[in-house]
Amino acid sequence: MSRSTPENLTADDRRYQGKRPLIGITMGEPGGIGAEVVVKALADPAVRRLGRFIIYGLAENLEYAADLAEVNPYWFRLPHELVTRIESGTVVADFDDFSVFGPAIRHPTAQGGEASMRFLNAAIKGARDGFLEGIVTAPICKESWAMAGYKFPGHTEKLAHAFHADRVTMMFVTEKLRVALASIHEPLFDLRNSFTIGRVFQPVDLMGEALVNWFGIENPRIGVCGLNPHAGENGLFGDEEKRIIEPALVMAREVGWDVAGPYPADTLFWRTVQGHFDGVVAMYHDQGLIPVKLLAFDSACQTTLGLPVIRTSVDHGTAFDIANRNIANPESMKSAIRLACELAIHNRSRPATPTHRPPLDVPGETLGTVSDE
Repeated sequence: MSRSTPENLTADDRRYQGKRPLIGITMGEPGGIGAEVVVKALADPAVRRLGRFIIYGLAENLEYAADLAEVNPYWFRLPHELVTRIESGTVVADFDDFSVFGPAIRHPTAQGGEASMRFLNAAIKGARDGFLEGIVTAPICKESWAMAGYKFPGHTEKLAHAFHADRVTMMFVTEKLRVALASIHEPLFDLRNSFTIGRVFQPVDLMGEALVNWFGIENPRIGVCGLNPHAGENGLFGDEEKRIIEPALVMAREVGWDVAGPYPADTLFWRTVQGHFDGVVAMYHDQGLIPVKLLAFDSACQTTLGLPVIRTSVDHGTAFDIANRNIANPESMKSAIRLACELAIHNRSRPATPTHRPPLDVPGETLGTVSDE
């Protein structure tokens, strides 16, 4: 490989000159497509040169996926207990004590739940010990975790518990949109019982912090969706905009955020794509996810706001039905890895204390309502 000179450096090379960020990637559910999308994503040299990577998983599964995809292994392997820091390249932290995941196992198992949890715990330890600058997660199977006896319904709850984070919010990222959700997997008819000022304030506040500290946007402008058609039409179609959303936005402005709304969602997303806003807060799952999936079905990814560590993830599940068939699309994993590296670079220069402090008497969304996509 030729050595880069100032004349032939790519834009990414210039951006990441100096120590490239060290990112931990968890392989996720062994019976799913995690190994395949990780192998294919990092097989792209343009992705791999953005950082240094530790893949927490099973070397045998990764090698099988590489063989199917005709990818020459670009990593070296070490037993997981020996892996700490690496200076360059990619290493597989191999949990070789698990030896039961052949290509025929494409369904939830207790062993799969135990394995994927151990991969995640190792990455969490790496972040706590200060040598990982970010964590990227491949999909886990919630049923496998339950079969293994774990109480957490998804990555988000586990990470919030591990890092003692009281407020967490999911934000989806595409090339043209950043969308945080005020509520996640909750029936719409039940939302009326839990829709509070604090629930709207939290994603605005956490999105603002992330846009400043992680995305490097000095004065982010955030647009907020209404809950009802036409954002309530001044109370004709519902009063939640006036009772709940507008007071939450007043509180957000009081702590310094440039926030506008509530706007009808059908026009707000279009305005954001045109560049009027740096991020959008949606009130419920499908309101935010439909435009995300429409614009970037294969390449969207997500990040968890409110954690003290950068965490990004793919925007899809384990896909047992196509596992070990070499047809999984790695674009979401590529996006998650790129985003983790970019945020890690910005995070190196973040202020020692948060830019804004939320009012202490504002309740946030409880962790019980938050789950991974």
